[in-house]
Amino acid sequence: MNKEQLPAGVSRTIQSRLVLPPDTNHMGTIFGGTVLAYIDEIAAIAAMKHSRRAVVTASIDNVNFLSSAKVGDILILEGVVISTGRTSMEVYVKAECQHIESGTRSLTTTSILTMVAVDAEGRPTPVASVVPETDNEKRLFENAQERKDRRMIANEYAKELC
Repeated sequence: MNKEQLPAGVSRTIQSRLVLPPDTNHMGTIFGGTVLAYIDEIAAIAAMKHSRRAVVTASIDNVNFLSSAKVGDILILEGVVISTGRTSMEVYVKAECQHIESGTRSLTTTSILTMVAVDAEGRPTPVASVVPETDNEKRLFENAQERKDRRMIANEYAKELC
């Protein structure tokens, strides 16, 4: 395992996006697929900042759509590396909706993705370990092995389906 350690803050990435009509359904709320694309992008950026390498998405463990954003709202996404393996990084992403008129924010989506650092030939390459900083990062870090075990079981089940 790579001995280098980096604080989680190195990877922290924040993006703001305006919810526009082409991004929404007939009810004027943002498509889940659009939010997923934003989540995948910010997770990749956070993982690249941590690993200083290109990355690929290995899994999206869960996505929780808690509320929606409407046309004209601002979607604020934050991604941070919360745990690492030899070549993989778990990235926690949350999306909040800021309502223009009131300025209030509400949590819309949370997700955990696994990204893998790759070299120029596309082969997995080692990454530094992460040191959680906030209470939430520490809590997520402590539960990383449980999530990894669930991923391994899900991967085996998926192989059985083929």
